[in-house]
Amino acid sequence: MDGLRQSRLETLRTQIAALEKRPMLAEGAAVLRRRGGAGVLATAPGLVHEVFTDEMRNAGAALGFALGQARAFLTPERPAVFYLQLAHEGQERGVPYGAGLAAFGFAPENLAIVRVKAMPELLWAMEEALGCRAVAGVVADIGGHPKILDFTASRRLSLRAASGGASVFLMRYGVEREASAAQLRWRIDPAPSGTVRFDPRAPGEARWRVTLEKGVAGANAAPGGNWLVSWEDGFDVAQNERRPIRHRLAG
Repeated sequence: MDGLRQSRLETLRTQIAALEKRPMLAEGAAVLRRRGGAGVLATAPGLVHEVFTDEMRNAGAALGFALGQARAFLTPERPAVFYLQLAHEGQERGVPYGAGLAAFGFAPENLAIVRVKAMPELLWAMEEALGCRAVAGVVADIGGHPKILDFTASRRLSLRAASGGASVFLMRYGVEREASAAQLRWRIDPAPSGTVRFDPRAPGEARWRVTLEKGVAGANAAPGGNWLVSWEDGFDVAQNERRPIRHRLAG
């Protein structure tokens, strides 16, 4: 039995090694080694962020923003970001795609994907990940408004993040807001991509509409600030905007 198990493990290792050598991923890894910089919406490590988007269909935009922020904290000493979600929700929203991450500037080997059955397990996994000194950030994709994720739970995450130095990004959906110990709260909406100089019909760099609802980020990012941001080697402000902050506290 042990021999059969060892044989299967060796087969899996061979398959993974072959996937990592594919041209798209290898080229992306080479580009990543030349990249750096945190972008204009940079934040300090060890904080809890809430990343809200009004509609579930915008999950990709919210995930791109969260991973873009988390990527800034990756270092040789902290080479890992954890992505957590409930297994049944992953069947609806999917999981991050390795080749897409590489094109976005995030090395797939730096992302660990964890899928659990219930929220208590997800919160436990988050706290355990935050206790690891090799972890730069934890991204938790949370649908709905689970009661267990209350102010006390967010306070525990805040203390754990501050003591361990890793950042937390709670992806949330809808316009309702609960009381939370998160230091920053972002609202993310997808925006039309930029243009390509020689082909105006082709999609250019990815863009987001970002509102900072709570906290302070960077030198000029204060609560109520609105920006149209693009991604190149980090988040760059394409233009400042003024949009109303639309949210309500859950009853």
